[in-house]
Amino acid sequence: MAQTNVNIRMDEATKIAFDKFCDEIGLSVSAAFNIFAKTVVREQRIPFDLTTDTPNEETRRAIENVEKGREISRGFHSVAELMEDLYADD
Repeated sequence: MAQTNVNIRMDEATKIAFDKFCDEIGLSVSAAFNIFAKTVVREQRIPFDLTTDTPNEETRRAIENVEKGREISRGFHSVAELMEDLYADD
């Protein structure tokens, strides 16, 4: 298969860190980008989640607590029961 060149622009710090990572796992930068490109073409999607909303530490802890069933309030059978608990003097 014929080869072609692709130029990618990135900041220097990212390039240095990426070069180091690729070296540590035994891949060239070119091989790493080829793996990425082939995965995108095969799966027809970016092979990782893209998001702009990164939860802060407090939110991450709350999510983890819910997932593990920790520090969750008790359940309520009605809105009235919830409101009574909400306004109770603890």
